[in-house]
Amino acid sequence: MVEEFNVLMHELVPEHHLLGEKEAEKILGELGVTRDLLPKIRLSDPAIQILDEIEGPIEEGRIVKIVRNSPTGGVAICYRLVIRG
Repeated sequence: MVEEFNVLMHELVPEHHLLGEKEAEKILGELGVTRDLLPKIRLSDPAIQILDEIEGPIEEGRIVKIVRNSPTGGVAICYRLVIRG
């Protein structure tokens, strides 16, 4: 039996978190932007495919929070809009 590789467990891949709708609306309000202004991430991205297996079906239009940790730069948080592809 071959074990499937979970890209989210790799040390070079930042944390990815699928936001709930209420939290997504709150973040958009805080940032003062609409969904279409967020950077995009495709449904075919390996991290999104793993999140899809963990969280259930991820639909186009959802927002993903990405947390990057750096020993020199601290913590950087960014948001991506899930798009088709």
